[in-house]
Amino acid sequence: MAIKQYKPTTPGRRGMTSQDFDGITTKRPLKSLLAVKIRGSGRNNQGRITTRHKGGGAKKFYRIVNFNLPAGTEATVEHIEYDPNRSARIARIKDQNNQYHYILAPLKLNQGDKISVGEEVSIENANRLPLSSIPTGSVIHSIEVNPGKGAQMVRSAGTSAQLVAKEDNYAQIKLPSGEVRRVLLICMASIGVVGNEQHQNIKIGKAGRSRHKGIRPTVRGVVMNAADHPHGGGDGGRHGIGGDPRTPWGQKTLGFKTRSRKKVNKLILRSRHIGKRK
Repeated sequence: MAIKQYKPTTPGRRGMTSQDFDGITTKRPLKSLLAVKIRGSGRNNQGRITTRHKGGGAKKFYRIVNFNLPAGTEATVEHIEYDPNRSARIARIKDQNNQYHYILAPLKLNQGDKISVGEEVSIENANRLPLSSIPTGSVIHSIEVNPGKGAQMVRSAGTSAQLVAKEDNYAQIKLPSGEVRRVLLICMASIGVVGNEQHQNIKIGKAGRSRHKGIRPTVRGVVMNAADHPHGGGDGGRHGIGGDPRTPWGQKTLGFKTRSRKKVNKLILRSRHIGKRK
């Protein structure tokens, strides 16, 4: 995928870039694999805003992506499609039973390519195997965490993980963040790198484009009133925040660790923070 640039005909166009959709082979999704997406605009079941800065945006249907293809599946890629709900592209495949599925489209996946799922399939792009059958050093994506639950890790555009080692019943996987984690060898993973690798280089360019995505404006705490934010108040001049940075609700932030102690840490061999600036 290439980045499309524009002539600076307006201030909003200056510096704006967008995706090049040359790799997409159809504009119409498969109706049977669509679902109505009800947006709550960041509100919970009581109507209260629990996630700020959400609302509006273009209407879109959800594409039902199959992250847990059954073993024995033999499929052919029919189309590469755009998915408004994720950064990666999706591929429409047709299996040996004439059933259609959506999967994440890895890099260099084209129309007519064959995809296989199982323990004995070849180590080729987009094929899906258990970690026990994948050679050490392979580049993988769409990794299961719990056997049979479907892919949960490494699903964003341009991401990939590496199978570093195998020991006992576990595989050691180096994730895109740098974290090295143990995963059961019976978990499934797909070969290759997730496509649309230039997604991270797109420049939004103007506020209206964020609104089309359903993202509302964000305002700094230091420009708020004292009643609205711990950083707020003052005479409007240039000033600091007076103490540790905090969220609007008083919780420490910007470096303060918030990872739950209930999460399983015994499977993490090396944290993503090692060797990075804090």
